[in-house]
Amino acid sequence: MPSVASGRVIDLSVNDPLKAGRAAAVVELFRSMPERYLGATPGFRATYQFRLGDLGRTWEVRLTESEVRVREGAAGTPDATIGTDSQTWLDLVAGRTSGLDGFFARRLWARGDLDLALAFEGLFRRPDGSAPALRVHRVGPARRDISALTIGNGPDVVLLHGLGSSKVSFFDTAAALSRDYRVHALDLPGFGSSAKPAAARYDARYFAGAVAAYLDAEGVGSAHVVGNSMGGRVAIELALTRPERVRTVGLLCPAVAFVRRQLHPFVRLARPELAALPHRLRRDVVERYFRRMFADPDALDPQLAEIAVDDFQRIYRSPRARHAFLAAGRNLYLEPPFGRRGFYPRLAGLQAPALFVWGSRDPLIPAALSRHVAEWLPGADQIILDGCGHVPQVERPTQTIGLLRRLFTEVDALHGSAPEARRFRRDARRATAA
Repeated sequence: MPSVASGRVIDLSVNDPLKAGRAAAVVELFRSMPERYLGATPGFRATYQFRLGDLGRTWEVRLTESEVRVREGAAGTPDATIGTDSQTWLDLVAGRTSGLDGFFARRLWARGDLDLALAFEGLFRRPDGSAPALRVHRVGPARRDISALTIGNGPDVVLLHGLGSSKVSFFDTAAALSRDYRVHALDLPGFGSSAKPAAARYDARYFAGAVAAYLDAEGVGSAHVVGNSMGGRVAIELALTRPERVRTVGLLCPAVAFVRRQLHPFVRLARPELAALPHRLRRDVVERYFRRMFADPDALDPQLAEIAVDDFQRIYRSPRARHAFLAAGRNLYLEPPFGRRGFYPRLAGLQAPALFVWGSRDPLIPAALSRHVAEWLPGADQIILDGCGHVPQVERPTQTIGLLRRLFTEVDALHGSAPEARRFRRDARRATAA
């Protein structure tokens, strides 16, 4: 049975009765953690630190696969730190909100291992005995598993991040969509907290196979698939090779094949294996590269930027993560645009209703590539967001989420029939033009 080791007694003698009431409720929730603990996988061990700013107090929670130890105060360096206010914490534990909702509303922040921070919520029953709404779990065989965040109920939506990123880039999107959909935000193999097999190909076909295996393991027949950058290329590959699994594809600045490839000879000779050599990227270098992805970096939430940079630096310390990063980037750049096995002739076979969202100031994937998409896939909807960079779900979250919802709703209303959905969207465009 889980056990608890208590820290010092907390003084609740404050002048504000409402604050005192919340403080007492918070203390009770920490006290009841061992009774509500669902347990973890064998060998699990993690230390959390919780900072409730309005109370000015900190709690430390140590977890193993079967034990919980709670104390007030902080000792040592935690694996994950979570900060919020007492009311948000009470709402989260009671299931009135989720950690993602708190993050989306900027009432909650996290540092350290983000997967551990997100997973905490899913390790405990709610005080009323119900199951948690959010899960961070690993799916697949050992050393080849995928780390996934699952939240919400309804039709399934899969979110696929870009090169060098992780599911953190879709936190806001997952929070917003989870009100009407069951959302799966994945770390692709080689990235985030997923396994990083040394012998993997790390190309679009490999990633698409891994996503299909995840859908099989989770019992998902078909899903709306959304991808940013490299994730967009993976979404396209999944829809081309397993069309029955994909209801729609929402493609946010997708890494389609470059037509001009001046660096092709040099990239072809580059060996990703060299990434295993020890080296590090300074924080200022990572932060500068991150800011370049956005048309207006000063408009970004500083908290989100810190989390993304911290997450990249933590993961990039792994030689296998560096190898996956360089191998995937090399494969994207070298993909031929035309010819028998070229990207664009294959794109013409895409059956799922598709929405392409481009940024007019994207420094990586020029919006001008939309004309090649229009030539080979004229039935696809394409939208260029003026003054937007490479990550529209972060830079323009409201617009992006609205566009995705409209795409999903149209197709779900037709029971996911791709030919009928394409015909409906084509007729709707004609009616609008008339």
